[in-house]
Amino acid sequence: MFLIKLGGSIITDKGKKYAFKEDVTDRLSSEIKKANKEIILVHGAGSFGHILAKQYSLNQGYKNDVQLQGFSDTHAMVQQLNSLVLTSLHDQDIAAVSLPPHALLKLDDHKPSTMNYNIFKEYLSKGFTPVTFGDVVLDEKLGFSICSGDLLMQMLAQYFKPEKVLFVLDEDGLYTSNPKTDKNAQFIEKATLDELENLTTSSNTYADVTKGMAGKIETIKNISRLRIDVVLLNGNINNRLYDTLVGRKTKNTYVYGEKR
Repeated sequence: MFLIKLGGSIITDKGKKYAFKEDVTDRLSSEIKKANKEIILVHGAGSFGHILAKQYSLNQGYKNDVQLQGFSDTHAMVQQLNSLVLTSLHDQDIAAVSLPPHALLKLDDHKPSTMNYNIFKEYLSKGFTPVTFGDVVLDEKLGFSICSGDLLMQMLAQYFKPEKVLFVLDEDGLYTSNPKTDKNAQFIEKATLDELENLTTSSNTYADVTKGMAGKIETIKNISRLRIDVVLLNGNINNRLYDTLVGRKTKNTYVYGEKR
């Protein structure tokens, strides 16, 4: 089984409010269909979630009643994005079902508290493709906070121990620095956990309440510690996702799971 994250930067334009990249998502859906693998799919919130969540400071927890409407609006928008992703998958005859985090899990000061993994297992056992996404959720200490797609990847990887974990990005993989701002950034083809410890990143200017690439690298390190290999690939390039799923050599960053 493969665990795949379609990043918010690949399925939306994170610089524009509610801008869904339909053509890119449709192509990725077709590559998933063609690969014919058992998959749990996670997608980011992109411009459908981060902008509103930042506006209402939702990741800081409950401060005032104005945030309640912000919570509701943010959930409505990420649910709308989820529906667009589902439509794309359904158009490829993939039996995808939505599993919204706000109804499945709770956090405690941003950390996982409870999670219904059985619902994922049941849908998988019947041949469905579970799809979940970055969402606003209840938080035992803060009242509410944000469960990012990357945190979901970490939780699901720990429970299901997939064959590989794939992050689909708008870059070829990891670099020594931000390639959008540093022309001298060097591509990292392969890495170990120890090498990731030395990697630093710089954030871009888009609204992101989940720590951007720095948070993603921390997630990758946590998954690597589970002895699971992680692959980062460019979803803008035709068949990068398909080739990775079927084991063909293609350009990506391969992070080896920690060996003991």
